[in-house]
Amino acid sequence: GFSSPDEARTLRSLLEGGAEARPATVRLLVTSNRRHLVARDLAEQDSAINPRDVVDDALALADRFGLSLGFHAIDQDTYVAIVAGYAQAYGLDFDAQDAINWATRRGSRSGRVAWQYVVELAGREGRTLPR
Repeated sequence: GFSSPDEARTLRSLLEGGAEARPATVRLLVTSNRRHLVARDLAEQDSAINPRDVVDDALALADRFGLSLGFHAIDQDTYVAIVAGYAQAYGLDFDAQDAINWATRRGSRSGRVAWQYVVELAGREGRTLPR
């Protein structure tokens, strides 16, 4: 998240452009979870004339990104099917119970966790998967 509302405004200005051209050697790669953009502690918003402005600034920044990735919780059978698909695509053997235990230790079953498990499987075999 941003440590101050000014940081969010500065980034928003860079994204929208301004009077000064951006150097050709500068690239911005921004990623965030929406929950980290909005201050959790209302005391952080006390200095604003209208506290809602701070929240609106942060959400306006989040709305500028056209891509939103969801890592939705899925049922166990779907999770194992995703792991099986990845494992087959990369020629990896896997044990369904090991995959389930992996997800259980992480407290989540999602496509992202399935991918992380498959990367772990490849690592166990000393292989690196293409990105």
